[in-house]
Amino acid sequence: MGRAALYKVLLVGWSLWSSTALADQRSGGSSSGAVRPGGGQLQCVCENSHICSNSTCWGDVCYFTKVAGHKEWGCLMRDHREQCYASGIPDLFAECCSDYPLCNANILVPTDPDPGVKPNKVEESMVLLVGIPLLVLLVLSAAACGLVWWRRSRRQFARTALTEDVTALKVTGGPDPTYGDIFDEFCTSGSGTGLPYLVQRTMARQITLAECVGKGRYGEVWRGTWMGERVAVKIFSSRDEQSWFRETEIYNTVQLRHENILGFIASDMTSKNSSTQLWLVTHFHELGSLYDFLQYSTLDPEGCLRMCLSVACGLVHLHTEILCTQGKPAIAHRDLKSRNILVKRNGQCCIADLGLAVMHSQTNDYLDMGNNPRVGTKRYMAPEVLDETIRMDVFESFKQTDIWALGLVLWEITRRTLVNGIVEEYRPPFFDVVPSDPSFEEMKKVVCVDQYRPSLHNRLHSHPILSAIAKIMKECWFQNPPARLTALRVSKTLSKLDQDHDYSPNKLKLDL
Repeated sequence: MGRAALYKVLLVGWSLWSSTALADQRSGGSSSGAVRPGGGQLQCVCENSHICSNSTCWGDVCYFTKVAGHKEWGCLMRDHREQCYASGIPDLFAECCSDYPLCNANILVPTDPDPGVKPNKVEESMVLLVGIPLLVLLVLSAAACGLVWWRRSRRQFARTALTEDVTALKVTGGPDPTYGDIFDEFCTSGSGTGLPYLVQRTMARQITLAECVGKGRYGEVWRGTWMGERVAVKIFSSRDEQSWFRETEIYNTVQLRHENILGFIASDMTSKNSSTQLWLVTHFHELGSLYDFLQYSTLDPEGCLRMCLSVACGLVHLHTEILCTQGKPAIAHRDLKSRNILVKRNGQCCIADLGLAVMHSQTNDYLDMGNNPRVGTKRYMAPEVLDETIRMDVFESFKQTDIWALGLVLWEITRRTLVNGIVEEYRPPFFDVVPSDPSFEEMKKVVCVDQYRPSLHNRLHSHPILSAIAKIMKECWFQNPPARLTALRVSKTLSKLDQDHDYSPNKLKLDL
């Protein structure tokens, strides 16, 4: 309001001053006789001014002014020409000319702006102050509603997808599939090792635990049923969470499907009795671990060869890096022993328990050790592990410790092999020199200081298969790690023994 009043005062003052100057000009001109037609002065259009005579006037300059909508035409003397240069005042327009008579008649008059269109700055500010926060609030509300809707629809979709996935596993017009059929459907070459993650979460909740079949420091193993099929459920104790996490990580990120590696089905973290349980669901093998099997069963030389070859083939698959789009890095087991090997119904074995495994990729040049602080079984530790000379930054070192343990597993199998009517009772490695639960120092003295190796019965040398296996064992037990055989070399040697004895590999690998 103050600024508008100031503009009006200025406009009125300018108008009065202009009129007074023109009046002085008129009177001065008349008295002096300077304003005369043809007296060298310029005739101008005159309108709305008191100096007009017949709508014209005489002067040195013609002018046109428009003040707050009031228009005026007239003439000025030379000493008042500064009025022609008034500018910077709102609602004021002034223009002069002296080119030809009546030139101010042709001056273009600016049009008045529509007063209704002129924005009100106060109202505009209020709109900005109120409108912008309301707009922001509206956007945030819409985003919150959208997020709530998305989360609800996602949960609904998950429930629907879970139901559809499980329903899809049941083939219409036929019997329910076994998990072997399901694996053939979902776990083709190039895919992951377990069922789809969404199905895993559903399946774990549908398992019914039937019987505890084993206990150990890691937890328990239960026989369960899912969709009418038997599965093994390994329930980890809370203190061994890292082993569960590591094994789950390896099974879910690399291609491990192999007939001599325990078949992985699902992994889940579930709650029971107000406590968290870590589940690892795998194929169930009713014959149990190799350790349990050898307690009550004996083998013939061909059955011994079948078992030894299958363990070696499983270790070859672990140790070998597969270079393809969905391949696998090389893996060292680090806890190979008879308790971590399961016996299948066809007489072959499969390697289990990858909780301590390490991975290595030559392509990406990385060594993944995991975060598990647990160490392997002391009875099966290689000399370089016991005397702490192993190179932890070299992946080959871990593979060589697996070979040492493989030799001990072969020794356990051959002890229970019947030759010439003679078979030995099952005993763990180094049973005759260390107690049932040996300490680290006791194993170090026997293996590193005394360099003791398990003894081989004379009957082994009377049979060509067992004699060859005995030779392999000795070459797995070299004190110098690089001198030991590789898993591939062991596998090839055992395969040649199988071929020499006219025993079809396809028959060995047939899974009943």
